[in-house]
Amino acid sequence: MAPISTAAPDPDEATDVIRKAAAETVAVEARALDYLSRNLPTDLEAAIHHILNIKGRVIVSGIGKSGHIGRKIAATLASTGTPAFFVHCAEASHGDLGMVTNDDICLLISNSGETTELRDMLFHIKRFSIPMMGISSRPDSTMMKAATYRLTLPELPEACPIGMAPTTSTTLTLALGDALAVALMEMRGFMPEDFRLYHPGGKLGAQLKTVADFMHQGNSLPLLDHRADMQTALLTMTSKGFGVAVLMQDDRIIGVMTDGDLRRNMDSLMNVRPADVANPSPVTVQPDMLAAEALALMNARKISVLLVVTAENTPIGIVHIHDFLRAGVM
Repeated sequence: MAPISTAAPDPDEATDVIRKAAAETVAVEARALDYLSRNLPTDLEAAIHHILNIKGRVIVSGIGKSGHIGRKIAATLASTGTPAFFVHCAEASHGDLGMVTNDDICLLISNSGETTELRDMLFHIKRFSIPMMGISSRPDSTMMKAATYRLTLPELPEACPIGMAPTTSTTLTLALGDALAVALMEMRGFMPEDFRLYHPGGKLGAQLKTVADFMHQGNSLPLLDHRADMQTALLTMTSKGFGVAVLMQDDRIIGVMTDGDLRRNMDSLMNVRPADVANPSPVTVQPDMLAAEALALMNARKISVLLVVTAENTPIGIVHIHDFLRAGVM
């Protein structure tokens, strides 16, 4: 093997080489993806309908780069409403085949379709008549001939300069896995609230939570009778800590007094009633509004507190902008 040169290249020449190589890699893979989008596997629709009707899960397997891509495909399927998990084909040969049942469907990934390590998995699938999808660029390979559904990839050049490192082929496999997941989402009518069930943690989970997940309830609400005097209103605003007082009449909101209303009426503050300075049309939201939407509304209206109400305008909660920001809602 020839030694790899360690001589420092000219900085300008190196920059040109790097940018040219990077741009060409992306261009090669982009052309391949465009070709795939216009030439989807003929078995794709049948495979999706089969997945929609199974009682079990999608079992994904592969090794090497195909294994890495397979793990991501399994994770994407699982997080978008299609039960799935990845089984390493080497581990499958040492007991994990017991994880695969007749209620499942397998997705085997091998660009050549002749991966030795998939042999035991393939034998198990055929022995127990378990449906199988194969992803490969070789439709005449052993794996693809055994597949129930052949998700054949176009045989296009790899993006690497020597044509051997899995680049284009893995990009196409990943894109096809995403296509499976998204098509299944469409067929299931998968909604943002469904997505939240599988992503309860982190910033993404916070964005997909609803106002009901953050609102303060019960005795936390700064509610006042509409006939209350200003001293009572000030005490309520101070003790509840939201900077607002909600004026009520017959269990309905008739106005909200804020810190801003107090500042605007400072000269005659103790000579007026809260009902005289309160906003009769406060901004309110329903409890099922997404937290991200509520935060956007607060920013647009330049307010820091939202009242959460029923369809009959009865207050059931209150939420402060800091509740959203602390949870990572953006």
